[in-house]
Amino acid sequence: MTKKEFAFEQGETVLCFHGPLLYEAKILKTDWRVLDPPHGDEGPLYLVHYRGWKQTWDEWVPESRALKMNEVNLAKQASLKESYPGKKKTVPKTTSSGESSNRGKNRSKDTSVDKEEEYIKRPEIKIPIPDTLKVQLVDDWENITKHQQLVPLPRTPSVAQILDMYKDSKKEKKSKSDEIFQEVLAGIKAYFDKCLGNILLYRFERQQYVDIRKKYVGKEDSEIYGAEHLLRLFVQFPSLIAHTQMDQDAINALRENLVDMLKWMQKNHKDLILSEYENASPAYMSIVKS
Repeated sequence: MTKKEFAFEQGETVLCFHGPLLYEAKILKTDWRVLDPPHGDEGPLYLVHYRGWKQTWDEWVPESRALKMNEVNLAKQASLKESYPGKKKTVPKTTSSGESSNRGKNRSKDTSVDKEEEYIKRPEIKIPIPDTLKVQLVDDWENITKHQQLVPLPRTPSVAQILDMYKDSKKEKKSKSDEIFQEVLAGIKAYFDKCLGNILLYRFERQQYVDIRKKYVGKEDSEIYGAEHLLRLFVQFPSLIAHTQMDQDAINALRENLVDMLKWMQKNHKDLILSEYENASPAYMSIVKS
């Protein structure tokens, strides 16, 4: 029987992976559970709360996603943030004498705090994921992070094709809100292309992303990836929407369309989602480990 040893304690502050980046988090609870049901492997799990995030983002994570709060790992956090795609570097403002303007720096810091508090106070946006698709999300995580498998790319149908298929399924139903429907589909595609390389990939998939982008230079991510990664976007949508300036009516309309599309994906999941992932090649494993 495996000895129950926890690397982290309840109440401890750690750095935790959420997507490709590391965030400061507090361990609320610890538990010892079956991590890999088919094989019966047990291990430690930690309920974490991300600093500055709403409680709805609290989640149970395996030990592999948490790191000790120390100088080495803080440097790793900074390095990942610096290499985060789309990150803009800021240049400190200076006075005519060449000195840094602390007033501007403080104002910027105050603005960031205000924005964070405003985000936390915003009402929750719930987008329920159907049970069948929840199971897929769990399987997806296990296939990649535990079994070190990959989604074979390019996928058919791709995200772009899936959106067209969903659009075609609604042609017979004439609606006064058809313009909103078109905007939602265009928005999903735009969000996917913007977010995939930033927040939708697991660490083990990053090298695959680098390789596939070199191979298909003229294509968008939504033309290469499929339903497996699209589902991850739906999980992130509540946070993404909360950071927009959309009014409540617009949010309600968007939520209604997203929920309907998820129901459609559940109904057609056998045609949209892979039944088996592929094993990573020895060459790929060597690159990832190095």
